[in-house]
Amino acid sequence: MFTVYSALPEHGDVLGEIHAESWRAAYAGFFDQEFFDTALHRRRTRWHAVLAEGRDIVMLGAVDGRPLAFSSMGPSPSHPGSAEIFGFYGHPDGWGSGVAKVLIAASLDALRQRGFTHAHLWTLRDTPQSRRFYLKTGFAESGAVRGFDYGDGRLVDQVEYETFL
Repeated sequence: MFTVYSALPEHGDVLGEIHAESWRAAYAGFFDQEFFDTALHRRRTRWHAVLAEGRDIVMLGAVDGRPLAFSSMGPSPSHPGSAEIFGFYGHPDGWGSGVAKVLIAASLDALRQRGFTHAHLWTLRDTPQSRRFYLKTGFAESGAVRGFDYGDGRLVDQVEYETFL
């Protein structure tokens, strides 16, 4: 059974676990090991502060009560009037379960309820699993590509996806 709910301050550790394990499974080959280890630690420990700030909409998706995916979203800093999904991650234990599909639908509904009519996100160009997922859930490539520095001084190509709500 799937459930989706708003993340609360006490969910910081759960979000960190999902974020770090998703990164470990999907992004290990993109970064050198020392930087990657530091990046995993940052993703594991940052969510208490994000939730305490209360700026972003953060939602969790659970399977049989176990949180296995999350979304983080809010007003887009680069597309005035649009929403941006800043992060959408699933723990590898939930891959293929359907929880991500349920969570993305609930996330887009939450944005609609807040008055947004357009949403966009960026994903790594060389992650075919995430790119297929966004296409299957109603997003389309916008045609925009950017180099993004995750903090190691190297630009990694990202592609933009968008959808109308």
